[in-house]
Amino acid sequence: MKRKLTATHESWPIAGSFTISRGSKTAADVVVVTLEEDGAIGRGECVPYPRYEETVPQVLAAIEAARRPIEAGLTRDRLASQVAPRAAQNALDCALWDLEAKKAGKPVWQLAGLAEPKPVVTAFTLSLDTPEAMARAAAAAADRPLLKLKLGRDGDEERVDAIRQAAPKARLIVDANEGWDEAVLPGRLAACAKAGIELVEQPLPAGNDEALRSIERSVVICADESAHDAAGIEKLIGKYDAINIKLDKTGGLTGALELARVAQKHDLKIMVGCMLATSLAMAPAMLLAQFARFVDLDGPLLLKQDRSPGINFAGSLMHPPPRALWG
Repeated sequence: MKRKLTATHESWPIAGSFTISRGSKTAADVVVVTLEEDGAIGRGECVPYPRYEETVPQVLAAIEAARRPIEAGLTRDRLASQVAPRAAQNALDCALWDLEAKKAGKPVWQLAGLAEPKPVVTAFTLSLDTPEAMARAAAAAADRPLLKLKLGRDGDEERVDAIRQAAPKARLIVDANEGWDEAVLPGRLAACAKAGIELVEQPLPAGNDEALRSIERSVVICADESAHDAAGIEKLIGKYDAINIKLDKTGGLTGALELARVAQKHDLKIMVGCMLATSLAMAPAMLLAQFARFVDLDGPLLLKQDRSPGINFAGSLMHPPPRALWG
């Protein structure tokens, strides 16, 4: 039976708005790929990200342009040669994993030679706002074990202090989204260390992060926008202590697993993260979460409504996805 490809754009409203150093958004715009073959259906979800010059129309067009080889049986190892945008590769790669699992009657974790996934604790993200507003948000989420603070603007020291006071028992990590510069870096890292921050993501712009080689730190520095695939690991050594692996950056689960293996060989700590998306995008990343030091897969928790069936979240405890969803 010939494989049938469908690619669609979906927009999922956010509960309120979501703000980082680069701007705000009120909806999660995703592309969903569906592959049907021999009565089995595989799905994958991606988030085209403007930071990487990706848009929903561009990703849809790229998938459509590759329709013939995809429907003719394109395999995961040839995706990068046929489809350029990493987000498009991600949706297709994850749909192919899901399709293979459905046809084989085996879960993806078995096909990939991984351990059966267990529940994990995910971070819960606080959107960038004034120190007072972020403190209120932290107080409302103070019972969650791990909070992620979006920073990257003037006043970050005050934000960190206010949030720590509002949530004294929570573990805290920070994401500056390339919003700091070399001049403010020492002071802000010192403020993070004083507040007991465990990790700071991408404090400097990806193209201007050489200062990280020489700066003293008592906080783990994690590459996000600087870390994409296994081929780029060498450039991170000596600058970063950890990497944030996101499937939309690696081009899917296949590339993410390869990146994780290479990172471990270089003694880089692993964080698994996400773009704002539904449980369908989180499900493949749950396999990486099993050996990640930090897990940030709270995308569905920030939406007004998740897809059904979705991943079960008991507070911040994230359970493995149901087979009806993915995998």
